[in-house]
Amino acid sequence: MIRFEPRGPVAVSKVISVTVAAAVAALVLAAVPMLFAGLSVFEAYGLMIKGAFGSAFAFTEMLTRATPLILTGLAAAVAFRAKLWNIGAEGQLYAGALAAVAVGTGLFSGPSYVLIPAVIFAGALMGGLVMLGPTLLKTRLGVDEVVTTLLLNFVILLFVQMMLEGPMQDPMGMGWPQSEPILDEAALPKLMDRMRIHWGLIIALISALGVYFLLKRTVWGFEIRAVGENASAARHAGIPVTATFIRVGLLSGALAGLAGVGEVAGLKGYLTADLSPGFGYSGIVVAMLAGLSPIGVVFAALFIASIFVGADSMSRATGVSNYLADLIVAMALLCVLVSGLFLRFKIRLVGAPYAKEASK
Repeated sequence: MIRFEPRGPVAVSKVISVTVAAAVAALVLAAVPMLFAGLSVFEAYGLMIKGAFGSAFAFTEMLTRATPLILTGLAAAVAFRAKLWNIGAEGQLYAGALAAVAVGTGLFSGPSYVLIPAVIFAGALMGGLVMLGPTLLKTRLGVDEVVTTLLLNFVILLFVQMMLEGPMQDPMGMGWPQSEPILDEAALPKLMDRMRIHWGLIIALISALGVYFLLKRTVWGFEIRAVGENASAARHAGIPVTATFIRVGLLSGALAGLAGVGEVAGLKGYLTADLSPGFGYSGIVVAMLAGLSPIGVVFAALFIASIFVGADSMSRATGVSNYLADLIVAMALLCVLVSGLFLRFKIRLVGAPYAKEASK
């Protein structure tokens, strides 16, 4: 018989080493389908590294891809810290993008120092309001937020498609379902000439530092961590559990909404229904790889972004599908979950005369 026994506190160094080992294990496991496809593993990974880091353009493209992943990863991390299971970052991203386009395409005119903050605020506010609904349903009626946030993704995407084929469709777009372009005064500035990297990356990095400070250095952060550890005990200790959940929901949705702002105001310039290739869902993987650490989210997002960008380059060079990146990301998540089990529990064999520890 197998028995799981909780371990004591785990050192941060061990958590980091296990996470790195899980990422390496995912790359090793992904080598198996490469071999079946007739690829040289070292050549394939060499092409991936070159595609993500081989030139200034490749490196900036990797950072551009990492920008929304940092924000959606933070959205998942801060919510999961309170055991508020926000699976709706994808929908919140689209809601933030929709609000940014509504403000940035001429709702009112003004200079950049007025329009850019307005676009950022509108996107963050809309993302937070989208998450507020499932949070209130959880706190007031006990409705499972996994279900509500997941289903809202599809509702919001359908609503965005309706708006892009109706009131918000670009009259100069020749019938294509896309919004009008954002005004130049409302667009996020580029960080480098002739590159797509933009100030959304700076916003993402500042957000990571802000969430880290919130969780580690403020009373609200203590309340979030306490509610996540044991909501009943936190309520008994006088912590406002419902208010904490609401604050966390608003913050989580706002971070995901900022990801949408960056994509339309910093990168694409207008909104389409295919704006995100799944940044909201990938953000969950980023948060889990990071161990829900805001600073770890930045490094996990860089890793995931390098996989995606590198796989695109490898696919063009070898003809192998770039869905290999999805396979690597999925394996990385599974490896992290399994390693997390061994970090939290000792596994003992009981009921046999010569039972020994299966895990030290």
